[in-house]
Amino acid sequence: MNDKMPRKKARQGREGFPILLVLIASLVMAGIVWAIVEIYGVVIDENQPVETEQSTETPVDGPQGLEQQD
Repeated sequence: MNDKMPRKKARQGREGFPILLVLIASLVMAGIVWAIVEIYGVVIDENQPVETEQSTETPVDGPQGLEQQD
């Protein structure tokens, strides 16, 4: 009885260029999704500092012009 099997028939999967392309493409797509989620997270962040204009007016010492309400 001859139990030898050809090498190509004994392999369970292919290797080479097409598999590498699938792996690289999936890595690139994961990076793109990550970037989109990061941008979305920055856009919806409510605690993000907001730039305001600097005022050149001098502050007033006390509540002048305010009337007391009873």
